[in-house]
Amino acid sequence: MENITYNSIVLQVEGFKVTKESTEYAFFLFFFSYIVIMILNLGILAIIAIDKSLHQPMYLLFCNLPVSDIVGCTHILPRLLSDMLVPPSERLISYYECVVQAFTTHMFGTTSHTVLMVMAFDRYVAICNPLRYANIMTSRMIIKLTVFAWGVPFVWVAVLLGLTIRLNRCRTLIENPFCDNASLFKLSCESSVINNIYGLAFTVVLLTSSIGSIVLTYSKITAVCLTSKSKSLNNKALQTCSTHLVVYLIMSFSGVSIVVLHRFPQYSEYRKLSAILFVMIPPSLNPIIYGVQSREIQKFLSEKFCPPLL
Repeated sequence: MENITYNSIVLQVEGFKVTKESTEYAFFLFFFSYIVIMILNLGILAIIAIDKSLHQPMYLLFCNLPVSDIVGCTHILPRLLSDMLVPPSERLISYYECVVQAFTTHMFGTTSHTVLMVMAFDRYVAICNPLRYANIMTSRMIIKLTVFAWGVPFVWVAVLLGLTIRLNRCRTLIENPFCDNASLFKLSCESSVINNIYGLAFTVVLLTSSIGSIVLTYSKITAVCLTSKSKSLNNKALQTCSTHLVVYLIMSFSGVSIVVLHRFPQYSEYRKLSAILFVMIPPSLNPIIYGVQSREIQKFLSEKFCPPLL
């Protein structure tokens, strides 16, 4: 029997399987979360832009994180909200829009790692080489680190999606709340061995490089703190690095959960939940965690909202 390939331009998004009674609650939960994410991330960007004392390499590099969070959430959550208001059969998306959403999704996930890597490098220089910090972390270096944080993910994700769009499609159902690479190549009836190999290599290289750089950086920072008699240096290092690690661990756990659960179709609903949590939790926690640990941001907020009484 001859196989027939259908390269349909219109795809259907499976979305969440929730009861009609739960749809309204889920909608308002996601909508409220999106509003909170936007307020917090735009707020932290505005604070850094307004307060000239925050125009430092650490905060300028950190700006890449809320920008990535805003772009990723805006390209995923509004579409998810609109899909929740219509029946499953009407949750349609064009193939080209789906590819763009998948590209944005993976850029969002990958830049989260690379931005934290360059921020770890900044903290390493600041704590381990404080006298050379100004000479190393110049405007030129900040530009290079920013280009690295966005350029490397762009190339990796472009190759990832390029391998997927070459495949002919014989299915039309996206088995996910939103489009990603795995959901796209599952539409094909052709062999996706190359996609699986590259996807696995992509994940291993990303996690290995990010975990390796974080471990190496903070090991050296810890060594400096153990040999230093400066309590202020040790407290600053502990405060900065602990919050950085919390953000990294939350993001890594969410991301790895999605990759692992994609290999187990029987746990599709858990995978969908993990995918949404990856989009919602780190972007909502990043501004809070970094805002709480930053004395400069605390000072700015206290001066604006809690002025001293005359």
